Amino acid sequence: MFAKSLVVFVCVGILTGFLFGIYLLDVKNTSQLVYVEGSSLSIVTEKSDFKKGEEIKIKIINSGTTPLTFSDSSYGLRITGLSGMLMYSPTSAQVISNLEPKEEIEFVWRQIKNDGEPILEGLYKIYVKGIDDKENKVEKSITINIWK
Repeated sequence: MFAKSLVVFVCVGILTGFLFGIYLLDVKNTSQLVYVEGSSLSIVTEKSDFKKGEEIKIKIINSGTTPLTFSDSSYGLRITGLSGMLMYSPTSAQVISNLEPKEEIEFVWRQIKNDGEPILEGLYKIYVKGIDDKENKVEKSITINIWK
């Protein structure tokens, strides 16, 4: 029949693959929205991997229990490369904006830089910054991938 060592190695491989799969499933949990007590911001996109040229819908959600204030009408939204170089920020008026608890605002990014040029494939960081009612900074960022 089969050698004992072959059966042992196959069983160990199957068990290792199963455990590694469970580990990756737990680590790759892409839940971006968690409501908490206190000050909190969440950034939600429909997925984390996008095709080049695809519209990206970005929701900024006050996921805390305190109101948040932003210094402009873009709600502090910035999209940068991983190096920190600013790629895009919505045109905004210098108007103070507020988000009440569980309130959300949506932006659409068409993968165009501030200078009007399309972006390249790669990793980008979506970053939002606001201030809570105790004048503390509340920040959140997520990373997205843009592929061909």
